[in-house]
Amino acid sequence: MGNCTSCGDGSGAGPFSEGRELVEFVYKVHGGDIKDQPIPDGGLKTKCQGCGEPFTLKTFVGKCPKCSGVHAVSPPRSNDPANIQFAGVGYTLPE
Repeated sequence: MGNCTSCGDGSGAGPFSEGRELVEFVYKVHGGDIKDQPIPDGGLKTKCQGCGEPFTLKTFVGKCPKCSGVHAVSPPRSNDPANIQFAGVGYTLPE
């Protein structure tokens, strides 16, 4: 995780991508090891970018408790809730 700014999956996606591209990058990077790791300091307080429900993103990929909207933030950008990206209405995580 410490060298995440140099990783990529060959698709051009990376830790500074936006929207669904960032969500999918964080979900897959490092073999999926990052997605469920806790965000430092208890997470980031935010509002769902789909329905507006306030919640705390506690792991690098998480869902809104109200509408299940998928959100993510990359480790190098996890110090600011403004960097949280939304995968879009109706997006579901791969099984």
